[in-house]
Amino acid sequence: MSAGFDGHRSDPLGHFRLEAADFGRLTDLCLAVAREHAGGRLVSVLEGGYNLAALGESCAAHVAALLNA
Repeated sequence: MSAGFDGHRSDPLGHFRLEAADFGRLTDLCLAVAREHAGGRLVSVLEGGYNLAALGESCAAHVAALLNA
């Protein structure tokens, strides 16, 4: 999955209103698809996020979801 976090509400480019926890929930959805269609395998590649505090929080939520899979 393309793990871009520029959709965070604090990001200067995305202009979306997502919170860090939303990225954890989106990761959970991707993991569910991976379990159903790819034997649970998922590749995650960091590709965006331009507010460092929001990027850190969002990455942490993403990785926590991956670890809880």
